[in-house]
Amino acid sequence: MTANGPINPTTEAAPSPEIRVILADSQAIYRVGMRKVFAVEDDIRVVAQAETLNNLYTALQRFPTDVVVLEGQLLAGTIDAIPELVRRAPDAKIIVQVVEVDESTTVELYRRGVRGVVPRSISPDMLIKCIRKIAAGETWIDNQSVGWVIEAYRSQAQQLTSPRAQLKFSPKELAVISCITRGMRNKEIAYQVGTTEQVIKNYLRKIYDKLGVSDRLELALYCMHHQLLKQYPADAMFDLAGDPVAEPLSVRM
Repeated sequence: MTANGPINPTTEAAPSPEIRVILADSQAIYRVGMRKVFAVEDDIRVVAQAETLNNLYTALQRFPTDVVVLEGQLLAGTIDAIPELVRRAPDAKIIVQVVEVDESTTVELYRRGVRGVVPRSISPDMLIKCIRKIAAGETWIDNQSVGWVIEAYRSQAQQLTSPRAQLKFSPKELAVISCITRGMRNKEIAYQVGTTEQVIKNYLRKIYDKLGVSDRLELALYCMHHQLLKQYPADAMFDLAGDPVAEPLSVRM
């Protein structure tokens, strides 16, 4: 307080949170170049570099990471690496740089959890903008890719809602399906059914193959659209613990 009244402190904008980045690229010269580009950005810090997927797995274990800039070539022949990366670092958002952006690869990458697919030739300024958007929780996707993704999901929805001939399921398979529609995890299902998590995983693979679905969400959607559990006799509508099959749909991924 002064003789003339209270002092009004100067309001300063809060500094932007630091974005921690891992550069995963097989070309050392590219990693060095991009690190120099990011070094002049106050809000971006490269916490690690990796030249192989195994190096990237190790780096994710050692360094808290917000964004991974991943060379698409490192995924050659092993696109299943994306779910593994998501599993190991669920808070890290992945950008994949590809030499050529094509429909099938782009759709599959987004389906598996990638937050951005960009060409290898993207300018440094645009890549920085992409990193900031994705770090803020957005998905980076161009108009062409939006069309591809929407068409892929429209086609998938048609397959999930198209009628199928009634399939035969064992009591244990019906019990597993029932538990999935109630949002139970594998560990909980195993306890309910009286077996192990690995056995439940085996049952799920068989169920997926029978219905032509790929994951728990698609299985739950199929059950919802076709009222799958209502198609079976009353004595099959009880799980192994003797509880009636629940109808509400609640899926934990």
